[in-house]
Amino acid sequence: MNIADIATTEFIEVDVGTRMGKVRSMFENGNPKGIIVTDDGEYEGVISEREILQSHVEDDAKVAALTKPSRSTPSPKVDRQEDVRETARVLVESNAKVAPVFENGDLWGVITNDAILEAVLENLDALTVEDIYTADPVTLTEDDGIGKAINLLREHGISRLPIMNENGYLSGVVTTHDIADFVIRENHTTTTGDRVGDTQRLLDVPVYDIMASPVETTTLDATAKEAVEAMLEDDYAGLMVTPADDDRVVIGVITKTDVLRALTFTEEEHMDVQITNISMLDTITRESIVQSIEDVSDKYADMQVMHAHVRFHEHNEKLRGTPLVQCQIRLRTNKDQVAGTGEGYGAENSFRVALDKLERNVLELKGVTSDEEYRGQLLRKLNQI
Repeated sequence: MNIADIATTEFIEVDVGTRMGKVRSMFENGNPKGIIVTDDGEYEGVISEREILQSHVEDDAKVAALTKPSRSTPSPKVDRQEDVRETARVLVESNAKVAPVFENGDLWGVITNDAILEAVLENLDALTVEDIYTADPVTLTEDDGIGKAINLLREHGISRLPIMNENGYLSGVVTTHDIADFVIRENHTTTTGDRVGDTQRLLDVPVYDIMASPVETTTLDATAKEAVEAMLEDDYAGLMVTPADDDRVVIGVITKTDVLRALTFTEEEHMDVQITNISMLDTITRESIVQSIEDVSDKYADMQVMHAHVRFHEHNEKLRGTPLVQCQIRLRTNKDQVAGTGEGYGAENSFRVALDKLERNVLELKGVTSDEEYRGQLLRKLNQI
């Protein structure tokens, strides 16, 4: 199945010379998945709401400040006849909700994650939420400030945070859209008077004031189709995952990106590896990343890795022009989910640190499993079970 019939010619386009203030207003008023940026009619890139939130670019700056492609990799492009699976991979690895579609070398339209999910919806009955969700989500309390929420969203490369009340139960959720909407709205009302430039006050506002509540939830045994239908119906990018008997306890998160990532899984013998922000690769290649993760997996024959996700995130700090990069590697195995995170200057250094942490965590996971098996054998010998 290709995307020829599900891509659309309807999209928002701005020139590189457009003021950032105007672009921020577009996200506030229309809530687009992304905005296509052109330079004198030529495609330059895509701006997402997350990039707007995470950038420190002033309203008077030009859009060009956010659309500089990587030194080695240009902004992603999709051919109108491209396969749905490959298009899903492009969206996931570009950390995007929309990608430009080209026909005969010319910009034709866009393809969104929603369009792909709607097209494959009937095929998602074969997957459950448990197959693709992310366990152990990052959380906040109701009293935590918006500044802390922004830092966590940036640090972990996520789009939503479950909010817990004083009893440790789920009471709300805060997303990048909630924060962007709040910041834009407050900036409009603080352009005069005593609060001009009072950014710190905005960052100290508790997330309780902007969180969405009640929270839409799903369970591990729900099908991916049911989860996606709920997300599409209410225009949610993700759902909180809770036990079937208690929707106050958060055990994970499932997002549209998780489902798209599942669409890229293959039945081939080699491990499926997904890389987010692949354009940041410098002295390391996709092939070497895949090989390194396979080497770790091959050391532990009893641990079968179904899927690996590698995510890179660039910090503002630099050393001799090389940015400080955070890398997170997460494996979904037949035992459990296991991850390793590291930082270094450049993508390769950060990946090596994360890989080392991952291997240690894999060893620990294997040790725990072995301990449990040994304990079971011992108890059986003692006729205690």
